[in-house]
Amino acid sequence: MEVIKYPPRSQWNELIKRPALDVSGLFDTVQTVLDEVRKEGDKAVKRYGEKFDNVSLQSLLVSGEEFAEAEKNIPEELKEAIRTAKDNIEKFHASQQFTGEKIETTAGVTCWQKAVAIEKVGLYIPGGTAPLFSTVLMLAVPARIAGCKEIVLCTPPNRVGKVHPAILFAAKVAGVSKICKAGGIQAIAALTYGTESIPKVYKIFGPGNQYVTAAKQLVSLRDVAIDMPAGPSEVQIIADGNANPAFIAVDFLSQAEHGADSQSILVTTDESIVMDVLQAIDEQLFELPRKELTSQSLRNSRIIVLKDQEEVISFTNQYAPEHLIMQTTNYREIAEQIENAGSVFMGPYTPESAGDYASGTNHTLPTNGYARAYSGVNLDSFIKKITFQEITREGIQNLGKTIEIMAANEQLDAHKNAVTIRIKNM
Repeated sequence: MEVIKYPPRSQWNELIKRPALDVSGLFDTVQTVLDEVRKEGDKAVKRYGEKFDNVSLQSLLVSGEEFAEAEKNIPEELKEAIRTAKDNIEKFHASQQFTGEKIETTAGVTCWQKAVAIEKVGLYIPGGTAPLFSTVLMLAVPARIAGCKEIVLCTPPNRVGKVHPAILFAAKVAGVSKICKAGGIQAIAALTYGTESIPKVYKIFGPGNQYVTAAKQLVSLRDVAIDMPAGPSEVQIIADGNANPAFIAVDFLSQAEHGADSQSILVTTDESIVMDVLQAIDEQLFELPRKELTSQSLRNSRIIVLKDQEEVISFTNQYAPEHLIMQTTNYREIAEQIENAGSVFMGPYTPESAGDYASGTNHTLPTNGYARAYSGVNLDSFIKKITFQEITREGIQNLGKTIEIMAANEQLDAHKNAVTIRIKNM
């Protein structure tokens, strides 16, 4: 892991680079799978499940019996934790509900918006090294609050054709309509085009590996909407000399254990804490069961010492972290100046894992600098806003001349006549 002290601003662009993967080289393979699923439906999904996930399936859908079996196999303490997290996520996202207000822009001209749920949404939950049941909650709960009529979840089963029981329980608690045993490219294809078992949806949410990322990019060009561009997970920590090195280290490592391509960055103006943090990282890393994977991630990670708070804030806004943790005495002051970040964790007792699981905020966030332009998943992600307007007789008389002049100057005479003829026929 690098330690960089007082780098000039000319080097910052190099320092904010992520270990992001270029998935363009996968597009030919991905396109082949997309095309075959579009043509062959369930048959192709099952064939690729056998090829990529080593599982042979009779049915792609999770049955009622499998839900019941899953519920029996989950410890009560995990059930209670999932319910608590679901309640907090529900409270936070329910507070984001849109209330449209009618506005009279000119006498007799009234305009307003109505929020309408996306009718059908698809949620992709990866298999990988751990069951991401928390992501089920993060996506399904706001979808249900928004009012989506069909919430379809795809996730790869294990080699005996079973979905992890915690994923099934979380899906039931959160209100998922249908769970399909499909992973990877073939799952994205099925959600995009629809098959005999898996419904076509209008927007796809959820993380995945480089093949899933490439598939989402391709289908979003013309066939379906997606949540946001995705890349490896990342965290930036801002700390001062009063921060606890053990807290910094554990936040560093909790991000690094996501995967070999994750990134953790510490930015500080206090050079004196660097050695203590490095020592704490070494001590804690040794105790982790995923230390081999975490060690690989640390190769992408760095500690950067900057000269003052102004540089720290500027660097942070340039980096635009997915997660930003602030362990400084004046964290509220710094927070006011943060413009680019996915989610901000303020103070020494606010770990990123709180947002990952149970505080209520959403953990599906923009990575790779996309926080400069994208929000994390929220209630608005699952709705569209339709504008309405109503113009009275008085209104068209008041606004008509303005419309006629503008239309005439754009040489669109039919547009102008749409007003002129109405006014002449009053």
